[in-house]
Amino acid sequence: MPSLAEAQWQAVEKVSAYAIKGQSGAELYASIGERGPNVGVGRAIAHTNFKLTWSRKYEPQDDESCILVSARPNLIITYTLPKAPGKLPAAVRQNWETFITGVTAHEKVHGEFIIDMVRQIEAVSVGLRAEADPDCKKIRTELTKRLGELSVAQRQRSRDFDKVELSEGGNVHQLILRLVNGY
Repeated sequence: MPSLAEAQWQAVEKVSAYAIKGQSGAELYASIGERGPNVGVGRAIAHTNFKLTWSRKYEPQDDESCILVSARPNLIITYTLPKAPGKLPAAVRQNWETFITGVTAHEKVHGEFIIDMVRQIEAVSVGLRAEADPDCKKIRTELTKRLGELSVAQRQRSRDFDKVELSEGGNVHQLILRLVNGY
C-alpha cells in the first residue's frame, strides 16, 4: 500500500518515437544503428530519460532550525523508441513486434528505477531537519548532498541492468539476434 505522499503523485510517461526504415530484420536493425538516440559514445536502440522538478516547503522553526515539511515531485519519463515502417512482410512484422515489445519492457525497467529513486528522494526529504538554520539554507546543502548520492546510485543501477541485458546471451542481445536472424 503506497503511503499518502506516494499516492499524491504519479509519474507522467511519454513515448518519443524515431522512424527507421527497412523490410528485413537486418535492415531495421541497421537503420536503428543509423538513427537511434545518441547516448554517450554512440547510438542506442532506445533510451529512457526524465525531467524531475520539485515543489518543496521549508519551514523555519522557533528554535532557529529548519524543517522540510513537504516535497512534491513532478516527474516526466520519456522513452525514446524506434518506430518501424507500417508495412512489413508478415514474418518480419512478427519478429519486429517481439523485438519492440521486449525493448519497451527493458526501458520500462529503467523507468521503474527512476520512480524508485524519486520515492527514495521523497523519503529522505520530507522531515529533514537542519539545526541553527533560521534562513533554511543549510538544509538545502544537506538535501543536495543526499540527492546526489541517490542519483549516483540510480545511474549505477541502470548501468548494471544494461550490462546484464546487453551482454552476450542477455535479454536484449537475444531480441536483436531474433530480429536480425529471423528466428
